[in-house]
Amino acid sequence: MSILITDASCHEVRLVEHALDACWTSEPPAVLIGDKAYDSDPLDAALRCRGTEMVSPHKKNRKKPATQDGRRLRRYKRRFKVERFFSWCEDFRRLVVRWEYHAENYLGFVLLACIRMSLKYL
Repeated sequence: MSILITDASCHEVRLVEHALDACWTSEPPAVLIGDKAYDSDPLDAALRCRGTEMVSPHKKNRKKPATQDGRRLRRYKRRFKVERFFSWCEDFRRLVVRWEYHAENYLGFVLLACIRMSLKYL
């Protein structure tokens, strides 16, 4: 688990390695599940060097041959857990609207919301 706050114009593929560096666990995850935006061969290679397997469906306009088969993509069905987390975050109006001007304050409220959700739902 990790939380990373950045500007809204940065693409998600560029943030994956930074989020893994900020991970709270001692070892990196074995499998990372992402949506179609994460379909990138350089990202797959970088994560493979870290010992993490990237599972994401291919884009429709992909020019290179497919690198994933149906067996690996069955794990993609577990992505609903991430989407459910973001829907739970919408219960906290202060996070959705982002009233905080400073990123440190906003990060504090995000962490507080995560703690509250983990105590409530887990």
